[in-house]
Amino acid sequence: MALFRRCALAAGFVFAGGLLSLRGVAQTNETPRDVFLAEPYLQLGAQPKVGSNGALALLWHTEDVDAAWRVELKPVEAAQWSDAGRITLRRIVMGGVEPHRVYRCSLSKLKSGEEFDYRVLRDGREVFQARARARKPADQPYRFAVLGDSGAGTLSQSAVALQIYRAKPDFVLTVGDIVYSSGRISEYRKKFFPVYNAGEASISTGAPLMRSTLFIAAPGNHDFNGRNLGRFSDGLAYFFYWDQPLNGPLHQAGEPNAPALEGPPENQEAFLKAAGSTFPRMANFSFDYGNSHWVVLDSNRYVDWTGLQLRAWLSKDLAAARGARWRFVAFHHPPFHSSHAHANDQWMRVLADVFEAGGVDLVFAGHVHNYERSVPLRFTPQPGEDGALVARNGRVDGQFQLDRHYDGKTRTKPNGVIYLVTGAGGARLYDPEQQDNRLSWQEFTTQFFSNQHSFTQVDAGDQQLIVTQVAEDGGTLDRFVVQKMIVPR
Repeated sequence: MALFRRCALAAGFVFAGGLLSLRGVAQTNETPRDVFLAEPYLQLGAQPKVGSNGALALLWHTEDVDAAWRVELKPVEAAQWSDAGRITLRRIVMGGVEPHRVYRCSLSKLKSGEEFDYRVLRDGREVFQARARARKPADQPYRFAVLGDSGAGTLSQSAVALQIYRAKPDFVLTVGDIVYSSGRISEYRKKFFPVYNAGEASISTGAPLMRSTLFIAAPGNHDFNGRNLGRFSDGLAYFFYWDQPLNGPLHQAGEPNAPALEGPPENQEAFLKAAGSTFPRMANFSFDYGNSHWVVLDSNRYVDWTGLQLRAWLSKDLAAARGARWRFVAFHHPPFHSSHAHANDQWMRVLADVFEAGGVDLVFAGHVHNYERSVPLRFTPQPGEDGALVARNGRVDGQFQLDRHYDGKTRTKPNGVIYLVTGAGGARLYDPEQQDNRLSWQEFTTQFFSNQHSFTQVDAGDQQLIVTQVAEDGGTLDRFVVQKMIVPR
C-alpha cells in the first residue's frame, strides 16, 4: 500500500476520499451535468500490452470539492456489483480556470474482450452508469475508427461522431488537432467532451461514445499551440485529460525534441505539477490492441526524427512487435499527400525507411483536412545541397517505388506501406477543387476526397484488413482490402 501511494504521488495523483462499502444504493435526482465537468470516459491507461483482463482506465472530471467516490463493475448478465478498486485524483490548478479534479479508476477486474457494466457512485449515490467492452485479445476480430482535425465545434464534427457511434468500433483513435485552436482546457469543455460524450446520439449534438468506447489520441500542432502558458495558462490540456502509456523515448521537461514550455515560471510550475509524469512522455508511446501493434508519434516540427536516439527507439519498438499480425503508426503531419494546403509539410518522410523495415502496414495522419490514400510505396530520402534531409521549408525529396499492381479489390497484397490522410473529422475542408482534378494529384495518390467530412473505419482479422472511408452522411467514399504478403513471426 505504501509503495502504491508513493507511485501515485510521483505520477501527480493523490488519493481520493474514502471508499464506501455500499448496499441498497440510494438514488438521486441529480443529472450527470450536475455532478461532472466531464462525464466518465474510457482510456488506455498505463498498460501498453493486452493482458488477460483487458484492462482499461476510467476518468471523470469534477469541481474541486471533496467527495467519497466509488466505481463498481459487473458482467452484463450478472446481478451482483463488485468494487473496481482504488480511485486516485489529479488536481488541475491553473490560472484562468477554476481549479478542478480529474479522477481515475483502473478497471483491471475485467475479462478480455467481454462486455461489462460499470457505475460511478458519489457519497453513496449512483450518479452514472454505462456499458463498455474490455480490450480484445489477439484471437478476436475488432473494428476501430480513425479521424483527425475534428474538434472545431461544427455540425459536421457532430455528424461524424454520430456515424462513428453507429459503426460501433472497439476503439477510436484521433490523429491530432483534437480541439481548436490551441489545445486548451476551455476548448475541451466546449468542443470535445460535449460532442464525443454527449448524453444522447444526434446529428446536431454528437454521441455518447467515450463512456462506452476506448478513445486514444496522437497530438497535433493545435494541441500543443498553447505551449506559451503566459498567453494560454490553460494550454497543453492533452497532458491532463488523456491517460495513455508512458513508454516513449522522452522522460524530462526541457529535453531536446520535447515541447518547449514558455511563459511565466509560476505558470510553468503549475502546469508541471498538474501534468505530473505525463509531460513530455505521453507525446510518444506504443500499445497493443488485439493482434495489432501501434506506435503513436509527436510529429510537430520541433521533433527531429532524423536523430539517432528517436529513430533507435522507434526501430526497436517495431522490431519487438514482430509477433503482431498488424503494425500501425499514427501521427498528425502526413508524409505523403497531394493537397495544395500544407504541401511542404513533408518532414515525417524521413521515417519511411524505418516503417518499411519495421513491417508497418498502414500509416494514419491528419493535418490536411480531407481524405487521401496512397498506393503502397517505398521511399528513399535524398539529402539536399547542404546535406540535410529536411529543407528549411519542410520539404523532403527522394526516390519512390510505387506498387501500381495493388488495387485493394482483386489484388490485395500490397508491396509497400499505405499512407492515409484522414483529417476530415470536423474542421473546415481543404482543397475541394482538387477532388475531381486528378492532374493536381501526386503520382503516389490513388484516392482523394475533399468535399465531405469523414472518418476511417478498419475491420481487422487474422489475415485481412477491410478499410472503409465513411462520410458524415453514412455513405462510403472509399473501400479497400489489405492482405498479408508474408505473415511475420
